[in-house]
Amino acid sequence: MDVRKRLKEKKEAVDRRLEHFLSPGDSILHRAMRYAVLSGGKRYRPLLLLSAGECFPVPMSTLLPFACALELVHNYSLVHDDLPAMDDDDFRRGKPSCHKAYGESVAILAGDALLTLAFEVMARGAVEEPHLSRKIRCIEEVGRMAGAEGMVGGQVLDINYDKGKATEDYYDKLILMKTAGLIAASVRVGAIMGGADPVQLESLSEYGRNIGLAFQTRDDILDSKEDSPLRHGDRPNSVVFFGFEEAERRLHSFVEKGIGALESISMATPELRCLAEMLLVYHSGKSP
Repeated sequence: MDVRKRLKEKKEAVDRRLEHFLSPGDSILHRAMRYAVLSGGKRYRPLLLLSAGECFPVPMSTLLPFACALELVHNYSLVHDDLPAMDDDDFRRGKPSCHKAYGESVAILAGDALLTLAFEVMARGAVEEPHLSRKIRCIEEVGRMAGAEGMVGGQVLDINYDKGKATEDYYDKLILMKTAGLIAASVRVGAIMGGADPVQLESLSEYGRNIGLAFQTRDDILDSKEDSPLRHGDRPNSVVFFGFEEAERRLHSFVEKGIGALESISMATPELRCLAEMLLVYHSGKSP
């Protein structure tokens, strides 16, 4: 089967499960949660997780709760990122942001609820040994990379970003924590559930870190190519920080390093390679 067709089928499976997890309740809170998650999205993190896990292989039914949980965590972060106290964005995926549609208070609580639902979904995932011990390890992995050592810690670096004082190391650390951390965790969870040995896990982790850096760099390039000027010229952005040509060079370098990490292990990884190469198709503005 064509790789892109397999990825499309995986995305559809994730969307169905997300609809299932978000279906109970019709309160304003539940409506806001569904609005935040089911209004579109690339499902890139779930695709990475499913593709990494199936390299070993692990049944998709075992992996889906973790894939959906990563997407719930990701969307909670977007809801909170858009808030006036953070990035103050009025639109997300071409629609009003959650706080514009439902109010700031409800949006905050919807984000909180999505985060806690993610851990409920992982905890309730039906697995048997040897996957049970791996499941516990994966829940810890997601918690660590979503918290102070990962995404939330990166958000703190983001809001304290000073373009005039920031160094390249500071900028890379910010992206590694805020964006690349959760992307790398997606790959690692799939690999851990598959029983990856230490060498395989490190190579896949290196792939995930580089793809996370590439993902953010690609988004920055797309932002810079919009007709209007960058809305937040003082916010972290690869093109603002490095210039357009250097940002493009970095993007290609990250993708090459990620694919190189895959090539260092003798595993069939066509979907992971495809997900990496998709990040280089950005001139048309099409999302992977």
